Amino acid sequence: MHATYPLLRKTSFPPLKRRALDTLQVNLGYKCNQTCLHCHVNAGPTRKEVMDPKTIDTVIEVLAAGALGTLDLTGGAPEMNPRFRSLVRRARALGVRVIDRCNLTILSEPGYEDLAEFLAAEGVEITASLPCYSQENVDKQRGDGVFERSIAALQALNKLGYGKPGTGLVLNLVYNPQGAVLPPGQQQLEADYKKELAAHFGIEFNQLFVIVNMPIQRFGSTLVSKGQFHDYMALLKANYLEKNLDGVMCRTLVSVDWQGYLYDCDFNQMLGMPAPIGGALRPHLDDLLRHDVDCGSIAIADHCYGCTAGQGSSCGGALA
Repeated sequence: MHATYPLLRKTSFPPLKRRALDTLQVNLGYKCNQTCLHCHVNAGPTRKEVMDPKTIDTVIEVLAAGALGTLDLTGGAPEMNPRFRSLVRRARALGVRVIDRCNLTILSEPGYEDLAEFLAAEGVEITASLPCYSQENVDKQRGDGVFERSIAALQALNKLGYGKPGTGLVLNLVYNPQGAVLPPGQQQLEADYKKELAAHFGIEFNQLFVIVNMPIQRFGSTLVSKGQFHDYMALLKANYLEKNLDGVMCRTLVSVDWQGYLYDCDFNQMLGMPAPIGGALRPHLDDLLRHDVDCGSIAIADHCYGCTAGQGSSCGGALA
């Protein structure tokens, strides 16, 4: 796989400062039951990296300190960490909002058949990947049979109350473009998703999050192989909008890798760009208990243009 950080290190992206943190985004490991082309984590079934019990205890200790109200769980497939359920229960017992970034097919894997019921019982918000409402496009990006399994998972979640008005069970979907293009407008695409999924499958959901593909890891390497990397970067830079700087997720979020090290976002984590916190070369979760990280500097490189191009992009979708 081609390394993209050397192509991104030198940057003209403007300096950024952190605001007050409100979200701890925790990568529970890179193991996943899928292998997706757009994946910026390079996750897959053969990955062995999994967060250990001691680090999970530190996550809870940080949350118990009370400054962070949201725990955003990601991977890989975060549910494949054997301590996923324990972590969720402990976080919810603290009154922390928990988001599970779910690929949907995990819900039908052997041993995970009761996962949806668990998530509903704990009131976990689900942010689920569904890169299109057509079978051809989804299976092309994520593998044969993924669309059918994803639809079945969404229908099962709806039966539990997810995505339904008045239940409090939030179900959001995530769209990624098929290739080296910017995504379409989020508002219109959400309307299209709701219309198509309801008409053909009876599926309801709350919001659609439109996310730009980042030129790193598996997707970035593919761009390099196809000779498209520099053109894609030119596209991101040509569509840069300064107003998006106000809403980028790194200003209120800190990302934690499976070993407990800290980064300004999930993308920086994958590029090995530690957050400049506490003067440490590789700041750790423990540093959040010892240092005030608000208003600190944020590590930047050229991939940051991906979050500020066009309508902007974040883990919560478009910024504009």
